[in-house]
Amino acid sequence: MADDVRVDAAGRTLTISHLDKVLYPLSGTTKGEVLHYYAQIAPVLLPHLAGRAVTRIRWPDGTESGRFFEKNLPAGTPSWLRSVRVPSTGSRSGGSGGGSVEFPLVDDLAGLTYLVNLASLELHVHQWRVGGAGRPAKPDRLVIDLDPGAPAGLHECCRVALLVRDRLHDRGLSCAPVTSGSKGLHLYAALPGKLTSEQVRDLAREIAKQLTESHSDLVLWQMTKARRAGKVFLDWSQNTASKTTITPYSLRGMDKPYVAAPRTWEEIEQGAEDSDDADGLRQLTADQVLRRVDDEGDIFGAQLDV
Repeated sequence: MADDVRVDAAGRTLTISHLDKVLYPLSGTTKGEVLHYYAQIAPVLLPHLAGRAVTRIRWPDGTESGRFFEKNLPAGTPSWLRSVRVPSTGSRSGGSGGGSVEFPLVDDLAGLTYLVNLASLELHVHQWRVGGAGRPAKPDRLVIDLDPGAPAGLHECCRVALLVRDRLHDRGLSCAPVTSGSKGLHLYAALPGKLTSEQVRDLAREIAKQLTESHSDLVLWQMTKARRAGKVFLDWSQNTASKTTITPYSLRGMDKPYVAAPRTWEEIEQGAEDSDDADGLRQLTADQVLRRVDDEGDIFGAQLDV
């Protein structure tokens, strides 16, 4: 296969390279297959990237080699790729820092393909969209990251997810579950955009504290890693304005091409019942997610819109 291939993406001609390079050594998944996945998943992925500054994690030589985080636009970015200059953390929080970060905005398949061709396997976004003058708007969703401490796993995460769902329901919020593609689960709730990031963070922390008090054998709200064994840490801090979370439908930089995969509540309820690892909920791979989207469409967007 030629090193460089010219392709058309959303009306733009791009040069993509090294399609036969293996990026996931354990499964043998190549860069060409990664680009194919993102091209196929783009119709359901792009709406959840729209208007959000995108941080990438890149593995130029595959997931068994080094990685690096990238927030600013990469060198050589084409002029047509939209971007936004966002004040840095110190500037947004009222500190003395006056710096900024120029993030890409991924609006279409061309922008997505350009970044993925740079081995950007993981795409991370904030819970806010970009508002006027490049300033972060108030968040339009809340996220709680359920992170299990061994020997706890997805079974325990499913049990906790049902508890979080009930707490959010009590506050008039419905939520959508996503298996993270790594160890745990993410729960998202749509918001009307009236609360600040700090207020959303405090709401998530309040829920985490309440569940720790009522289910101390299973749930933990503190970040102390030494206390997480056998429990599920409810990471409320992902709602801080400067924090990002893997976007639904993104690949993960794991040993195999696992995906941050939207799930149904029926799956989560079944996962909470199945304590046997042989029958329990599993993280999903790119091929599995593409088949699900072919059959069911975007279940994540459908659940967040209710």
